Amino acid sequence: MSSENQSGSLQTTFQNTVANVQFGHPASNSFPRALLDRLTAEINLLSRNETISVIVLQSEGSRVFCSGASFDELLTVQNEEQGTEFFSGFAHLLNAMRNCTKLIIGRVQGKAVGGGVGIIAACDYVLATPESAVKLSELAIGIGPFVIEPAVSRKIGKMAMTQMTLAAHEWKSASWALQNGLYSSLHNADLLDAEVENFAQKLSSYNPEALFEMKKIIWEGTEQWESILIERAKITGKLVLSDFTKKALLQFKK
Repeated sequence: MSSENQSGSLQTTFQNTVANVQFGHPASNSFPRALLDRLTAEINLLSRNETISVIVLQSEGSRVFCSGASFDELLTVQNEEQGTEFFSGFAHLLNAMRNCTKLIIGRVQGKAVGGGVGIIAACDYVLATPESAVKLSELAIGIGPFVIEPAVSRKIGKMAMTQMTLAAHEWKSASWALQNGLYSSLHNADLLDAEVENFAQKLSSYNPEALFEMKKIIWEGTEQWESILIERAKITGKLVLSDFTKKALLQFKK
């Protein structure tokens, strides 16, 4: 299954009981709302697919895993309702990943910023490369990582999340991400695909019922995210309208 238009691309392929979902966008694999919605729908569809037990989530290209929200689209936001609607896209995606009945493996081949870090944090197991540095740059553009914070804090802890958030211009290395639990393992770029495939096939060979029960245990205590993430989207949706943010976005685009 595949779909592609100006808002990016999304393709799903199957290998035994593993579904490989690949997203892409010409602007450093950023996410306009339409692509967020398509990925969310795909995760929900695969969650109901009884022929698979594992999902591999990956992106196109070799240098950037995901650069977060589309700056072009953020600049078109005219009111709080539109802002809330846009950032709710990330909320819906994280909740879909959390509620998915399948274990989700992240294949991270390059850098990730903002919402991209949130998507990584919502994966159940992540294989990355030494080039896969991460950054939460939201404060630098006048907003904050409010929607993705629960996912990031759950994975790396509140203190490490705070370090990333307040040092908004600073890249954290892949080694740092590994040490703090965002990544599960690091592999050279030329070995990443083989390592991901090997791990996914091993995991998918286990009892599907056991994997399903393990997924539920992994995400215990996050039921409140259904409402919390939407409330966080409202905060971001308001802040994105500020003059500070508009100017910062234009500067980043330059």
